[in-house]
Amino acid sequence: MLNLTQLPDLTQPSGWLPLVFLALMAISMLAYVILDGFDLGVGILLRRATDDQKDMMIASIGPFWDANETWLVLGIGILLVAFPVAHGIILGELYLPVAFMLIGLILRGVAFDFRAKARDEHKTIWNWTFYAGSVIATLAQGAMIGFYIVGFQHDTRHILFALFTGFCLLAGYALLGATWLIMKTEGDLQKKAVTWAQGSVILCALGIAAISVVTPMVSPHIFNKWFSFPNILLLAPIPIITSVLFIVIYKVLMRLPAQLAENNEAWSWLPFVSTIGIFFLAFNGLAYSLFPYLIIDRLDIWQAASAPESLTFILVGVAIVLPAIIGYTILAYRVFWGKATALNYF
Repeated sequence: MLNLTQLPDLTQPSGWLPLVFLALMAISMLAYVILDGFDLGVGILLRRATDDQKDMMIASIGPFWDANETWLVLGIGILLVAFPVAHGIILGELYLPVAFMLIGLILRGVAFDFRAKARDEHKTIWNWTFYAGSVIATLAQGAMIGFYIVGFQHDTRHILFALFTGFCLLAGYALLGATWLIMKTEGDLQKKAVTWAQGSVILCALGIAAISVVTPMVSPHIFNKWFSFPNILLLAPIPIITSVLFIVIYKVLMRLPAQLAENNEAWSWLPFVSTIGIFFLAFNGLAYSLFPYLIIDRLDIWQAASAPESLTFILVGVAIVLPAIIGYTILAYRVFWGKATALNYF
């Protein structure tokens, strides 16, 4: 186990370069969870809508969903080139959920394109395929998080925990998707999205609360980091702010139906932004729990890192690629700002 009082010399490239790449990987994965999270959430909610509403839901994510997955590719790519030892262990241990995640993402990609060209009698199949792909990918990602937290242990207790995190992520993505639709749509679909969000926010809050309680119980390392003194006082703002954000979302959602009836959308953006805040806090709490390990109690970032010379060379490439991804992401959201309109295929 790493003694944090004996960290590597952070003035040397071998000390600070792994930290830089860990931060870059964390940014990539956080961006993926938030950006692809809302379009996965839209897919999860798809079966609850009418046929016309399904088309508008797909239109709301059409310009973004494919580019959102770029962040997943970047994050895994950084893990591969910067921490190859950890990459081999993590993807080896998570082989099955990773395979299911890829199957889900492939189903989504195929269904997205084919549903636009399908005849009416076949469109229902592709809608269900898009929904199934979204659910499978989300459950797999949640299970991956669960197994990662418990150090890839596969006894009954830890398998149940991983499945539980999968269903919690399902509720979280559904909340992201519903609040996205509140911002991006109008009319009956927008009103339905408010109802979906009202149900999802309760499930998401219960899920995060349960994971916050269970996670320290299944990992002594995490328990010590959160509940030793003075850490418990210094970290108290994270659960407090998270609770406040849930309350804000709930109160706004309760008032939105009356406001929308008066064509007042002044606060329709707040639930989505608040949900992003919850994901941001949850991600940072998890990052704190795991740091400096890439595999809890087995492999820290310095042990897993590539040679400093390799990291220096890779950093040049990342310095070119990352601004490009950020740039076209901002451009896409700027160009397609405002309410979604029906997709046209030529």
